[in-house]
Amino acid sequence: MVYMTKRSSTDFDAIVIGAGHNGLVTAAYLAKNGYSTLLIEARDDVGGTAASEAFAGSIVNICNCDHLTFRTTPVAEELNLASFGLNYLNIEPPQINGDWTTGKMWPLWHDVDKTLESLAQVHPDSVDGYRQFAATAIPVAKLILDAAAQPPSRGSLISAVVKRGGKGVASMLKMSRMSAADVMRQFFNNEAIIGPAMVEGPVVWGISPETPGTGLGAIAFALRHVANLGRPEGGSGQLPESLKKAFLSYGGLLRTNTRVMGIVCEGQRVSAVQTSDGATVTARIVVSACDPRKTFVQWLKNPPARANSLVERWRNEPVSEGYESKIDAVATTAPILSGLVDKELAGSALGSTTIISPSLAELHRGSQLMSEGRTMPRMALLANTPSISDNTISPHGTHVFSLEALYTPYSFTDGWESREEPERWLRQFGTLVQPDFLDSISQWRAMTPANYETEFHLPKGHATSFAGGPLAAFIGTSPELTRYHTPIKGLYLTGAATFPGAGVWGASGRNAALTIMKEMK
Repeated sequence: MVYMTKRSSTDFDAIVIGAGHNGLVTAAYLAKNGYSTLLIEARDDVGGTAASEAFAGSIVNICNCDHLTFRTTPVAEELNLASFGLNYLNIEPPQINGDWTTGKMWPLWHDVDKTLESLAQVHPDSVDGYRQFAATAIPVAKLILDAAAQPPSRGSLISAVVKRGGKGVASMLKMSRMSAADVMRQFFNNEAIIGPAMVEGPVVWGISPETPGTGLGAIAFALRHVANLGRPEGGSGQLPESLKKAFLSYGGLLRTNTRVMGIVCEGQRVSAVQTSDGATVTARIVVSACDPRKTFVQWLKNPPARANSLVERWRNEPVSEGYESKIDAVATTAPILSGLVDKELAGSALGSTTIISPSLAELHRGSQLMSEGRTMPRMALLANTPSISDNTISPHGTHVFSLEALYTPYSFTDGWESREEPERWLRQFGTLVQPDFLDSISQWRAMTPANYETEFHLPKGHATSFAGGPLAAFIGTSPELTRYHTPIKGLYLTGAATFPGAGVWGASGRNAALTIMKEMK
């Protein structure tokens, strides 16, 4: 294959590998700012696990449909994504919280006072604690979101602190040294409040909420008071789809169904990318929005000596296993939560994501069971029916139902070939809603870590996420993860493995692009 030379001695100014949402963001910014940019994707379309796809005549999301942190960034405005079809539907309440022990459920609203009113009806003993929690955690959430909106440095952290008048700094430092469970115990002695917050925090990361250093994972509730949770109309995949359209409109070139075989270096800098169709494409800049281990250990060819320690570090980095699974179902009836006091809300509540949590002891034990290849007896679940708020994703008279299950190990001892274990999660959830809901399901599928490996190129079904927290980012350890550049000139990283990582955020993609453009000048 021959690529026409653009505006320099190389085929392209920049090549971005991986068209997940962060790779798309980086590529779109580079193209918009005049860099001739090639985006390479191994799958047949963009979006990675942020995408949506057709199933049983409806549209389902590969992962959860909730977008929160992305809406705190300026990406949509700066790339004018509304003109490329992105329209967010606000979800209110953003979340319903429940637990297996009490069976009670309570809505968490964007407004703190409204949340306190809901708690007063269900868990009145926790109202004062929640008020104190909100007063402490909301400034921390705002500080982290502000700091993540620009490439991390001591200067950007100081800027965020100054903007916030110093609020949240002491709490952030204190929380960062604690376990998430201990942070919540400062405010609550009711596990019906603590448990769902832990499911949204460390359990989503695949670790026990009792783990020291996970304290900032306790701010999940606070984030929903700071930012407006929403979902792209038409499914989560409308975000990467709008990013793709923006990238192409800015002159970018997209190659799908194309695997990378090598990243070639000459001297101290990157020079080209080799692809599975036999092409060698030259560029001044290469950005990997893929797994760092694969980038440095499998793809890097003839790296300079200055990169040897980096390559060896990633060669010796353990390969973590995936632990999240998801059921997609199409039903003729929407589920109705039986544990909600507000019966008017109960019929539409599963438009919001509902968290169902076991006890803290079970969550802690669950992390150990996962390492043994087993699942918890009472699962940590996240459920929603996105078609309640978005009727474009399923035909009239049907609903799309989503059920995520955590601590579901890639190395499951019984193997993921059988549907028996995922079906257990469905039956378990069925005890929380009207009896005929499960009977109304016409088709369902399970996406397990094994599926994420084979279908989305995630090693062992695990998406490497940045686990260092904001303090590690600002200190600048592991510069390839916290500063986006590498010891090899012109080679950069972005994606979930780089700060801030995790979920549909997009700040990593924007930060990487800003860093590249600044350094190239």
